[in-house]
Amino acid sequence: MKVLRANPTAVTFHLDAAERRLFVEILALYPVVPDGYQPLSKTLPGAAAVADQKLLNEALAEQRAEHQRRLRVWLATKNRFRRTDAGFAFTLQRADAEWLLQVLNDIRVGSWLLLGAPEERLDYDELGPLNPELHRIWAAMELSGLFQMNILHGLEGTAPE
Repeated sequence: MKVLRANPTAVTFHLDAAERRLFVEILALYPVVPDGYQPLSKTLPGAAAVADQKLLNEALAEQRAEHQRRLRVWLATKNRFRRTDAGFAFTLQRADAEWLLQVLNDIRVGSWLLLGAPEERLDYDELGPLNPELHRIWAAMELSGLFQMNILHGLEGTAPE
């Protein structure tokens, strides 16, 4: 994913065919963070805490449903990914950037949770054989983070290192 051009209202990115496919497939995973994952408080006791947690869960469920609806519409928009000689171009309106970054973050964090919330600095040599069923989840976590990074760099007008 590379920035083609940016202006005050939008950033246009280039994706090759494989990147476009991965981007769409990763977005199709949304939502990944389990319902009820975000606790309102770890120390608030009593019935009020239960009621407040229920309200938070309901608000988050509504937000997820809205993000899913918006994502379906966004992806279904005609010419979302315009064919170019070198692949595809898509334009992200700056007004949509925070929302799309939230969707990608849910996929990244949810995948991390599904992997058992591993430590940041793993010694891969000591892990032993990886469960092949976890490869897809690990790839989703890494790719969603990569897409987030590229979008952020595009919005900031910087190139990823």
